[in-house]
Amino acid sequence: RPEARWNHPDWWIAQLRREYPEQWQRILQVGNGAPPMTLRTNRLRTTADEYRTALVAQGRGARRIGEQAIVLDAPCPVDALPGWREGFISVQDAAAQLAAPLLAPRDGERVLDACAAPGGKATHLLELADCELTALDIDEARLASVRENVERLGLAARAPKLVAADARRLADWWDGAAFDRILVDAPCTGSGIVRRHPDIRWLRRRSDLATLARRQAEIVRALWPALRPGGKLLYTTCSVFREEGESVVARFLSEQPDAARLALSWRFDGAAEEPVSVLLPTATPTRDHDGFFYALLEKRP
Repeated sequence: RPEARWNHPDWWIAQLRREYPEQWQRILQVGNGAPPMTLRTNRLRTTADEYRTALVAQGRGARRIGEQAIVLDAPCPVDALPGWREGFISVQDAAAQLAAPLLAPRDGERVLDACAAPGGKATHLLELADCELTALDIDEARLASVRENVERLGLAARAPKLVAADARRLADWWDGAAFDRILVDAPCTGSGIVRRHPDIRWLRRRSDLATLARRQAEIVRALWPALRPGGKLLYTTCSVFREEGESVVARFLSEQPDAARLALSWRFDGAAEEPVSVLLPTATPTRDHDGFFYALLEKRP
């Protein structure tokens, strides 16, 4: 039985086989593996090479797999890592580390992180630019983790405005001043991060795809008026299911005449730049990351 062979629900396996006829087995294999412990170096405090040297001096093996990303040979408690309390690093998957640089905030810009908790992408935005950041999340209790991460990383001088509200209800929280850039890390099935959350595959149902895709579309549609003409919105999910990625974006573009999708590319570990849209979960010495979807939308003047 496929469900027993691959340790995933039958509907999940069938979905991947339809969408990725050549890669579905590899996706399932990675989902059944152990996730790496990946660090993001705080560029305001150190560099990836400097921090890797500190790890080696401590007797910890590690390899650099990106501009700020370091993968440990063996996981360990964060308190055991050099400079953790001083804010030298955060724990964040290498694929998730692409969100902030792909949105590319600039100093002085108004930026919205629409689904901000627990704060990994919000703090990364603040490390990249001295921007005016609003960190929005529907769960007020989860915003506490954003505040804690900001303080630990030494970003208090750039502290974001924390807002607890539903991103789809613009009138409840928006002050009417347009944002230059918006990050929408939308709630999803989590089909790209199964190795980190093995129970997700059994908790989700096939019907959740339509429910979540509808919510994702509602968030993007609701936030579009808050983006200034010429501004950019980065839509991302930690899912590889097309219903939560390409389908959401294609539907939005067909409905919104002033929206255009921009090409995205990234250079992985010194290799040539390659297009970025769907990143399938991968576990190799040079590419070890979860599955993600990215789409950058520009509001035409």
